[in-house]
Amino acid sequence: MAGSEQETAPAAQVAECDVATEIPALEAARPGILALVLVRTFGEPIGLLTQTLPAGGITSSDLARAIVRELEPQLRVRFEACGLTWNGELPTGGVEPPQTPYFLKAREQVLRDGPRMTVAVCTHDRPDELPVTLKSLFAQTYERLRILVVDNAPSDSRTQKLVSALAREQDIEYVAEPRPGLSWARNRAIEVADGEVIGWVDDDEQCDPWWACEIARGFVDVPGAEAVTGIVIPHELETPSQLWFEQYCGVRRQRGFERAVFSAQQQSPLYPLPPFGKGANMAFRRSALDRIGRFDCALGAGTVTRTGEDTAALSELLLTGGTIVYQPSAIVYHRHRRELGELHDLLVGHGRGLGAFYTSMLVHRPSCALELVRLSRQAMRDQLSPRGRRLQGLDPDFPRELLRANRLGLLQGPFTYPVARLHARRLRNATPG
Repeated sequence: MAGSEQETAPAAQVAECDVATEIPALEAARPGILALVLVRTFGEPIGLLTQTLPAGGITSSDLARAIVRELEPQLRVRFEACGLTWNGELPTGGVEPPQTPYFLKAREQVLRDGPRMTVAVCTHDRPDELPVTLKSLFAQTYERLRILVVDNAPSDSRTQKLVSALAREQDIEYVAEPRPGLSWARNRAIEVADGEVIGWVDDDEQCDPWWACEIARGFVDVPGAEAVTGIVIPHELETPSQLWFEQYCGVRRQRGFERAVFSAQQQSPLYPLPPFGKGANMAFRRSALDRIGRFDCALGAGTVTRTGEDTAALSELLLTGGTIVYQPSAIVYHRHRRELGELHDLLVGHGRGLGAFYTSMLVHRPSCALELVRLSRQAMRDQLSPRGRRLQGLDPDFPRELLRANRLGLLQGPFTYPVARLHARRLRNATPG
C-alpha cells in the first residue's frame, strides 16, 4: 500500500449485523485491520465480535463461523426460545422464527406501557455537530418522548437558530442555561422536563433508533429501577487515537451485553469499575434526582474538575438505597476524539473528574473515608498492575503518555474540587442571565 493510502486507512473498522436477517461479507480497508462487529439476534444486541481481517476481507460464511465461535451460548438460548432448532451453524441469509422472539414481544409492551420521557441534549457551541445527534433522536420509535436542547453558556445564537429552524418541522424545544458547566445544564433540563423519566445523551453521539424504547424497557422490566444506563459503542475508529480511547475506555471496559441490576449491596457505590453507566447514555426517574439533590455543579465539563458529575449522581443514588439497571440494548454511538492531543487532554479530564468525585464523597459523606481507604489497595492494583482492570488488554503500542496523563489528572482532582465548589457557590448566589 502506498504511503498516502496507509495514512488515510482507518485504524479499525466498525460494522454491525443481525444474524436473523443477513450476515454480510466484510471487506478489509487494509490487510490485517481489526474489525469490531456488533452482533444482534432478532434486533437484540448480544455481543461485540473482534475479528482481524485478511487482505481480501472475509466471506459471510467465515463471519458466521466466527460469530458462532464467540457467541454460541447466547445464540443457542435465543434460537431455542423462539422455536428454532440450534444445530451450531448460522445460515448467512437469515432465519424465520416460528414464534415471536421474546425480545420483540417485550418491546411491544414497552411501546404500550413505557413512561413519558424527556431526553436532554446539553451542548456548548457545537452547532455543526449537533444536527447529527438530533437527527438520530427524531428517528426514535418511542412516541412518549420529548426532545430538549439545553444550550450551556452559549457564545452566540447559532444553536438557538438551529433548533428554531428544526422546530418548524420537528417536536423539539430549546432552553438556555447561562451558567457554564454541564451540571448546571443537566439541572436546568430537570427543571424544564415534564416527563416521569429524564434521559441524557451527548452532543457528539448518534442514538440507535430503538434507544429510547430500550431505556424505557429498563424501567418497565424492573419497576423499582430509579436509573437506567445503556452501552456506548464507537461510531468510527478511523484514527489511532480513537482506537486507543476504545481500548482504554470503550465497550470492553463496560459491562458487556448482559443486563445488570445494581443496589448498594451488590457492588460498592464508591468503586464503579466497570462503571454502572456513563453520562453519555443514562436516564433517571425525577423522584430519584430530587432525592439525591440533582447534579453537583462543582463536577463536570465546563468546570476545572472536567468530569465526574454522572458518576457522583449514580453512586449517590445507590448510597441512598436506589436501584440502577444497566440495559445494554439501549445503544448510542460515540464519536471518539480523533487526534492524540485531544485524547491526551480528555484522559487528563477523566482522571481529574475521578479524583474530584472521591473528594466530593468525602465532603458530602465523611463517613465513607474508611471505605475509601479499604478500596485504595484495589484501586492501586487496577491502575498500576498489567493484570489490573485498567491496563489489562491494552495493546503493546498503547502510548504510556496517555496513562501518565490519566494519573496526573487523578492527582489533580482533589485540588480542583474545592476551587470548583467555591465557583459553583458564587454562580448559585448570582442572578442568572
